[in-house]
Amino acid sequence: MTTAFVFDTETVLCCHTPDGWWPIQVKLPQPSVSATPKFTSTNIPNISVESTHSTAPNVAADSIDVINAYQLGCVELAESLGPSDCSDKDLETAENTLESTLENTLKNKTAPATRAITHNYAINNNIALPKITTNLDSSANVDSAVFISYRQLITHLPVALAAQLSQAIQLLRWQADTQFCSRCSAPVSSAQFAERSMVCAVCRLRQYPRVQPCVITAITRPNPLTGEMQILLAHHHRYGTQSAPLQYGLIAGFVEVGESLEHAVVREVAEEVSISLTDIRYVSSQPWPFPSNLMLGFRATYAGGDILVQKDELSHAEFFDISNLPKIPFKGSIAYDLIAQILHEQGVCL
Repeated sequence: MTTAFVFDTETVLCCHTPDGWWPIQVKLPQPSVSATPKFTSTNIPNISVESTHSTAPNVAADSIDVINAYQLGCVELAESLGPSDCSDKDLETAENTLESTLENTLKNKTAPATRAITHNYAINNNIALPKITTNLDSSANVDSAVFISYRQLITHLPVALAAQLSQAIQLLRWQADTQFCSRCSAPVSSAQFAERSMVCAVCRLRQYPRVQPCVITAITRPNPLTGEMQILLAHHHRYGTQSAPLQYGLIAGFVEVGESLEHAVVREVAEEVSISLTDIRYVSSQPWPFPSNLMLGFRATYAGGDILVQKDELSHAEFFDISNLPKIPFKGSIAYDLIAQILHEQGVCL
């Protein structure tokens, strides 16, 4: 079965479940269908599916095109190897209680989709969708679907599912932005044999999805007066105008050409807060689709220097005691995970 998540820029079509908003997977027509396919939707508790457009009279031939991996607005997804929050016991329990739609959803909701499509693609190809609303009041819209932002979803989705959604957002954006050759400006087409690249028919240049490496660093030191562990946090201009309390985050930045990851950590910290580091060590990474970053998480220890913020990047930065932290990035982000790791080592729960 070919299924797909449905996207509108950086939002994904979701239904509301007891576990919060959850991405909907819609079935795509199969190439073997010889008559008008009956489109249905999966993983939608108590949601009736209505066709957004009337199905064309002769869709049998078109259905082969609909499931092609690299039509504009449709991309193939690789299964994430990240861990899932749904245990084997959960799956077994759900499988044995198929009478309950919601419990059956638990069985399927972490299963990987094979495609990601845009909302426009679904409309143009007569793919049935559930009723879509803009009202986020789930109690008033139990039979509706809503486009929910990726940032809102990753606070509760399993890692593997969040990674697939991140992959989808990045691939759909890359596909939309890579319709012409960057060398000779001729139109490009998708490579054969399911290779994830766009090929120029004139000069044969291959263009692959771009991944932009970024370093993000949690810097610690003991409080000079009390000895309590502290974390360096900064308020970035990119957070925009906020009402109190202001959100603070870690020091982060793009890796430049010709430098190592460790060099990037040292440079970014020196540029943004003018301090030196020691004991720099890699922790973990996270794909981040804003726009197509790979966040590489590091820990480091303060070595010296006075904090002097880079005015065009930050408005304020200081070391905060772990018992008195300001508002920090949301759960699901690598910044949250790095901060939570430090607190856990000190016997404190975030």
